[in-house]
Parts: sequence; structure tokens; C-alpha cells
Amino acid sequence: MRAFSGFPIGKLAYTPLPDLFFGELLPLIDNLAELKVTLHVFWLLHRKKGARRYVTLQDLRSDGGLLRSLQGLASSPEEALREGLQKAVSRGTLLCLVSSEGDDRFYFVNSGKGRQAFEQAQLGEIELAEGTTLVQPVVPVERPNIFVLYEQNIGLLQPIIAEELQDAERTYPREWIEEAFRIAVENNVRNWKYVRRILERWATEGKDEGKGRRREKSWYEEYKEYIEH
Repeated sequence: MRAFSGFPIGKLAYTPLPDLFFGELLPLIDNLAELKVTLHVFWLLHRKKGARRYVTLQDLRSDGGLLRSLQGLASSPEEALREGLQKAVSRGTLLCLVSSEGDDRFYFVNSGKGRQAFEQAQLGEIELAEGTTLVQPVVPVERPNIFVLYEQNIGLLQPIIAEELQDAERTYPREWIEEAFRIAVENNVRNWKYVRRILERWATEGKDEGKGRRREKSWYEEYKEYIEH
């Protein structure tokens, strides 16, 4: 673990956070990527000059410090960034607009001034990056985490397996995990070992889209027979 040498003596710059962040929002955040991304957005917005009360997805993607802080939280820092932003929007901490061309996103803090800027951008009253004024709001959609997927598809979560599930969530893309659970249900093998083996096989041999939908006897069925006997 890399040690922190401490804050230096002298005048330091500070980034203000609302008291409600600590009293109401922080207890709700259960994902480290979401927490890091949320704090970084507050920090970036505080540093911006003028009336620009948003940060873009490109701002965040090009921020080396943020990406370094997200290493190890998902299959890549970019995936962790995507997950953190999605959770922050789903929770209502951030508001998001997507450009009409779909090539960038604009994030506003869900505060009084942030909501005002968000509404003005929707109405075209303020100009966004590169002259973009036609934007659409992103509807928050909360996707289930691996604990929810486990309980929905396998059964009651036991504490002994929780750490293993967290490791899998950090190792494999979310789409892989969701599809692996679907395959387990379709093959009537509600067993975490089966789901884990699917993910491991995809990681070592490559994921062939549609392979999990084949109806002929395959390694899915062979492994099913193995764990059932």
C-alpha cells in the first residue's frame, strides 16, 4: 500500500461539499467507483471558471488522476468510470444530457444551480461544447449488481461467498456477468460454480457471442452434468 505523506503546512485550496453529502448521500453510496467519480465531479466543477456548471464525459475520460484512482475497480478504468457515472445518475446525484450527435455527455450536479443549468441546456438557452444545443436527458436506469443477480437467480446470499462475488464483479464486464447468470437459469443450473466457470472460460478462450444460446450439447451441458454428480 502506498503511503500518504500528509498535507503540507501553509495555505491549502479546499473544495466545498454540502453537509447533506455526508449526512444523507454518503451512507447510500455502496460502490467505490461511484464515490470516487462523484467526488471528482464536485472537484472539477469547483475549479471551473465562469457559468459553465457541467463536466463532459470527455473531461473525465482525459483526466489521468481520476483514471488512476479507478484502476482495479473494474475490468478497466474506463469501465469503472462508466459504472460510477451510471450509478451516480441512477441515484440522482448527477443529471446527464447527451448530445444530439451522441458523441458526448454532459453531467450536472443535482443542486439548485445545477438543475437550473440543466434545464437551460435542455431549452437551448446555454450553449454546450462545440456549439451543441440539441440534447436529450439520460433516463436513470439502475442495473442490478452481482449480489442482486445472485439472489434473483440462485438464492439467498451467504456471507462466505460475498467476497468471491465482489472479486468477480471487479474482474469481468457487467454484460458478461448478466449473460452468465442467464445461461445458468436457461440450463437450470442455479449454481455459482457454474456461473463462475462460464466467466473463466470466456476470459481464457474468448467470448463467442451467441455461444450461450446454442441448443446442442456443449460444454455448458457437460459442466452442468459434472457439478450435478
